[in-house]
Amino acid sequence: MKIGIVCFPTYGGSGVVATELGKSLADHGHEVHFFSYDYPFRLNVFSENIFFHELNTVDYPLFIGKPYDLALTSKIIDVAKHEKLDLLHVHYAIPHSVSAFLAKQILKEDDYYLPVITTLHGTDINLIGKDPSIQPVVEFVLNQSDVLTAVSKSLMQNTFNHFKVNKEIQVISNFIDFSLFNFDQNKIDKYRSKFAQAEQSIIIHVSNFRKVKRVDDTLKVFAKTSKDINAVMLMVGDGPERQHVEDLTRSLNLSNVVFLGKARSVELLLSISDLFLLTSSSESFGLSALEAMAAKTPVISSNIGGLPDINIHNKTGFLCDVGDVEGMANQAIKLLNDADMLDEFKMNAFEHAKNFSIENIYPIYEQLYTDLLGSKNV
Repeated sequence: MKIGIVCFPTYGGSGVVATELGKSLADHGHEVHFFSYDYPFRLNVFSENIFFHELNTVDYPLFIGKPYDLALTSKIIDVAKHEKLDLLHVHYAIPHSVSAFLAKQILKEDDYYLPVITTLHGTDINLIGKDPSIQPVVEFVLNQSDVLTAVSKSLMQNTFNHFKVNKEIQVISNFIDFSLFNFDQNKIDKYRSKFAQAEQSIIIHVSNFRKVKRVDDTLKVFAKTSKDINAVMLMVGDGPERQHVEDLTRSLNLSNVVFLGKARSVELLLSISDLFLLTSSSESFGLSALEAMAAKTPVISSNIGGLPDINIHNKTGFLCDVGDVEGMANQAIKLLNDADMLDEFKMNAFEHAKNFSIENIYPIYEQLYTDLLGSKNV
């Protein structure tokens, strides 16, 4: 199959899943064409079956910003025609489903039928999509997609609650490529020593630093925890809230917080950590938490969205209400003070994460493509 994949290139879960799925498709002999405005940060391999198409947007003073959606539409049309794509898989409804719909309609004029799969990841439905200024458009393009999938039951239900969707939404969980976490213990120990002394614990947070992540709560949890625990906080990622969070670090007099930006070695950073913090107000799935668990790192998180399906309370970590800084800090202190409990939770997290192995999820997507193309030819 020749498959087009549209995604954002940044740290968000949608880009990670789209990229890892594309890499697996290429490994299985399929030809994969990525569309994005920048090179996806997880597309760190060379393959004769992988192609990247960067968008060229028009920069003109009349426009407020650059018309990304139109540039994406044109690029899809061009690549589909010349590379003979069999189907298009877009991750994130806004604006990718809109561009996919336009491309599909324009290609029909040349008797070219391009099936479209839309995978919903969360913010596109729970936040942006519900805005009255664009909700009718989102609702329309969702219904025009040939197949809809969502990364969690919670997200599926939210979609039905907020939009008049007249078709089935298939739930396909996000996944983990465990080969990315296969580090030699000596390498882990050596890398860990770069950030912490032997007696120190390492707490980590990974996100795109948007308001919905409530990263300031993460720092407040660490501030309370570090009063009882000798620990270092690693902040991985970047985004609009970063400057605010750095300022908060200074106002809280936290000298043991390290901002690492868009680090490429996320899996290794998770593997050297003792605890992962995720204080979000909305998480349709929580891929970063799952990646932490694959690295044998327990999770303390909010109890919203798809997180309770990933983080099993009092087994792989702890769940707390959104904004419960005190409760999260107390749980962190309890866990990091008990070496036996910490070791048990680390193994529990790892074992539970195996349920989301790419080997379990990839065949579902491949079968979905095969079924869709089969129906196209009927």
